[in-house]
Amino acid sequence: MGCAEGSENDRGETREAAARRVVDAVESLVACWLAAAEETAPRLPDRQLLALRTVRRSPELNLTGLAEHLGIGLPTASRLCDRLEAAGLLERTVQPRNRREVQLMLTAYGRRVLADVTDRRVRRLAAVFEGMTTAQRTALEHGLFAFRQANTDTPDT
Repeated sequence: MGCAEGSENDRGETREAAARRVVDAVESLVACWLAAAEETAPRLPDRQLLALRTVRRSPELNLTGLAEHLGIGLPTASRLCDRLEAAGLLERTVQPRNRREVQLMLTAYGRRVLADVTDRRVRRLAAVFEGMTTAQRTALEHGLFAFRQANTDTPDT
C-alpha cells in the first residue's frame, strides 16, 4: 500500500524489518481463520465467503458493484454468483427502484452459513486468546484496529 519500504520508524528500524517480524504471526492468524471456515458445511472457497460477506454488508449491491469490490471481471462475478445461487446461498432479484438492474441478496441459508463461519472463527480466536494476557489481547486488538484504519485510509500505490 502506501508505506516506503526503507523508511525508518521512531525506533530506528525499517518498516520492512517490522513487517518481516509480523509475517509469522499473521500466517498463524490466517491459518486459524481458514481452518474455521473449512469446518463449515458447505465448505466454501475464500472468494465465495468474501462475496457473501460483501453482499451482506451492502444490501443494495448489484453484480457490477460486487465485481468492483472483489477486483474481478463482470463475467467472473456472474459465474461466482451462479455458484452461490445454485448452492442456495444467494439470490438475484429485480432492484425495486430500477427494474433493469439486478440486486444481490443473501438467502436465509446464506445468512446461516455466514453466521456459522463467524461463530467458528470467534471460538477459535477465543481459544487462542486463553493463552494471552489481557494486556496482550488489548494490544492486539488496538494494533489490528490501527492496521485496518491505515489499510483503509492509505490509497493503493
